[in-house]
Amino acid sequence: MTGPLGRLAAGFDRWLFRLRPDEPAPVELVQRRIFVLPTPAGLAFATTLLTLLIASINYSLSLGYALTFLLAGAGASSILHAFRNLLGLRLQPASAEPCFAGEPLRLTLAMDNPAHRPRPALRAQLVGGPVAEFALPPGETTYVTLAKPTQQRGRLALGRMTVETRYPLGLIRAWSVLSPHFDAWVYPAPEPDPPPLPATPAHRPGAPSGHFGQEDFAGLRNHLPTDSPRHVAWKIYAREGPLVVKQFAGGEGGELALLWSELPAHLDVEARLARLTAWVCEADRLRRAFRLALPGIDIPAGTGPAHTTRCLEALAVFGI
Repeated sequence: MTGPLGRLAAGFDRWLFRLRPDEPAPVELVQRRIFVLPTPAGLAFATTLLTLLIASINYSLSLGYALTFLLAGAGASSILHAFRNLLGLRLQPASAEPCFAGEPLRLTLAMDNPAHRPRPALRAQLVGGPVAEFALPPGETTYVTLAKPTQQRGRLALGRMTVETRYPLGLIRAWSVLSPHFDAWVYPAPEPDPPPLPATPAHRPGAPSGHFGQEDFAGLRNHLPTDSPRHVAWKIYAREGPLVVKQFAGGEGGELALLWSELPAHLDVEARLARLTAWVCEADRLRRAFRLALPGIDIPAGTGPAHTTRCLEALAVFGI
């Protein structure tokens, strides 16, 4: 929901649930943050009790009174048990795995139970994500993984999450809404079928032909006029496939240069980011040293997970 109604609803949530834009972790569920309402089953249960009470009054049924008040007592006690099942629970974001836009973001939360009693039948959910069910042993911390759908690249804030329970009878729902201060990286979605990695200087048209390396087969790329015929994948060409050349990792391949300025002019910003993301992932898979150059950003050539992460993060926040 967007517009004035969305802002009004967000303001109501902040007032009702005492939400702040950035709640410092850990977030503790105190008394004023827990809300209790009957579930649909609880409403049906209350309606049944009212019917039993009216029938007992009309027909002066002593056993009817006893049954009605016994069930009412059980329903009232379930309110207390549901409330106490959340009271004092502490939550702290532990870690979040980076993902590509369009993939679910997986967040690990540390749920701490400081009480000396178990907390069964707990449920947690991020906005728009699936529900995770778990239980907390007494005096222990349990790690719970939640998922959240992603659509845009950048730093994604955790946003609102709900923790609830319907323990013990399912008649009462006790819940709380939290907004811990935490965010995670969402990289641009890589291009599904990108072109081969750009040629190194030794393989550009007009440059002397050289060897890309002779240790491990690293993939295929488009044929260039300067390529040696013995490197052509003739079996693929014989099956009426494209004329491609075999590449091998290791040796004298040189550094890759992934340059924004050399991408086709018809690609928009997101399409360029998608292609560069696919190339970064492919270069990392092949363990090739590569340099990434964006407008205003120039990351020197390097290899390894730290270098790849730095490049993907630069792509994620470009232009934001």
